[in-house]
Amino acid sequence: MSDPFPRRGGHLHAEGVPIARIVEQAGTPVFIYSATALCEAYDALTTALARVRHTVCYSIKSNMNLAVVRTLVARGAGIDATSGGELFRALRAGADPSKIVYSGVGKTDPEINRALDAGIKLFNIESRAELRRIDACAEAKGCVAPIGFRVNPDVDPRTHPYISTGLRTSKFGIPIAEAVEAYAEAKALDHVCVVGVDCHIGSQILSIEPLADALARVRSLVEELRKAGHRIEIIDVGGGIGVRYQKEEPPSPALYAETVIGIVGDLDCEIVVEPGRSITANAGILITRVLYQKSNEAKHFVIVDAAMNDLIRPSLYQAYQRIEPVGPPRAPEQTVDIVGPVCESGDFLARERLLPRAEPGDLFAVRSAGAYGFAMSSNYNGRPRAAEVLVRGERFAVVRKRETLEDLVRGESVPEELTG
Repeated sequence: MSDPFPRRGGHLHAEGVPIARIVEQAGTPVFIYSATALCEAYDALTTALARVRHTVCYSIKSNMNLAVVRTLVARGAGIDATSGGELFRALRAGADPSKIVYSGVGKTDPEINRALDAGIKLFNIESRAELRRIDACAEAKGCVAPIGFRVNPDVDPRTHPYISTGLRTSKFGIPIAEAVEAYAEAKALDHVCVVGVDCHIGSQILSIEPLADALARVRSLVEELRKAGHRIEIIDVGGGIGVRYQKEEPPSPALYAETVIGIVGDLDCEIVVEPGRSITANAGILITRVLYQKSNEAKHFVIVDAAMNDLIRPSLYQAYQRIEPVGPPRAPEQTVDIVGPVCESGDFLARERLLPRAEPGDLFAVRSAGAYGFAMSSNYNGRPRAAEVLVRGERFAVVRKRETLEDLVRGESVPEELTG
């Protein structure tokens, strides 16, 4: 796939639009997303899976902007939701309920009821206690909930521990050794219908071997469940395909699909995949403006107007994200820390990074910010959240306005009888 943020005449563009022109209208910090890159990433995966029945359910938690979701839904994507709020956003963006799968370890009764009312494709159940709650909610509504268990195969995905979800120490899913007993309990209930099996071992997977190991265990489970009389029609293989932030070499969509099809493709099941990061990460960038520079005996700091509240991945995960100037690079290069205004020593976008010389007012682009950028942002330090922009070709639109100071206190009250 071509770079959605090319440099032309020395200046960075978003597809066909100069980023400086977007900033004139939207200000900074601002997240910019390429509609073409979103569609190309989705198309690459669904094309690779074309020879089996499948549904690509976009993992909405990676980027929940309605315009981003709508772009993918219009392309044919389903949705993987993990909360009532994500379900609400999916439906608001026009997602087909029959293509929505609902995961998450802590579904509440109101969330379960909203999903039942919507008529979703599948509940991925993460505990036997949750099974009984879904059955009770469905009974109260006089309906039957389509379910599968998320099984934990105890496979190490070899990724950051915060985004590893398939180990026995994880809060996610049920141990695969307990699955047969759990499915037997589900079969005895009147208001759930067993239709699938789910397995998701983690995010930013860079090696295909852990996925293959997990799928082999899932295949054995499906065969055992069918012998016990369960009608398994769906295998949800999760998501987690890695992306390149620096020098990583993640599996291609073709290799991922070849692995999935080679292990479970002959079981006559619909294959559900839940990509998030692999669709959105490199379809987005964060633009920030240089405010100041300062030096001490040990460091040279470039202070910008984006901070850890806008992009927490570098601080939370010690993640590397490439940074480059929006305008023509200046010589000489300097080793600098790119830091924000937040009152935390952990507020940085990059440390000890060799970058072209910066001057106040310059714009920098933080690459690979389309996934878990705005979605994980906050109002910490009383900072309004950034604007979001969607670009297609030579057109762009602000798809989320920058928050105002009034937005920071919206919904709050000051009861005089308690505070006076």
